[in-house]
Amino acid sequence: MQLTAGHRLYWQKNLTITAILLAIWFVVTYVVGFWARDLSFSFFGWPFSFWMGAQGALVVYVLIIWYYARYMNKLDQEFGVDEEE
Repeated sequence: MQLTAGHRLYWQKNLTITAILLAIWFVVTYVVGFWARDLSFSFFGWPFSFWMGAQGALVVYVLIIWYYARYMNKLDQEFGVDEEE
């Protein structure tokens, strides 16, 4: 099967958004968690490091999943490969 310019553009956009979202995941999971102890301020009445580990990261993960699904649905429609209803 020969790849067209449309196929390449679709996968380029897919890989780009995947890389961006993985970078956000990495920062939230490892970077913020690692440096959170140094960030000694109160956030909603809790220490920031506790809040980020217990609540913040989970919220960010759900937002990443939501955004990826929304983005890919729009990308599928743009390239005509969306699911028929």
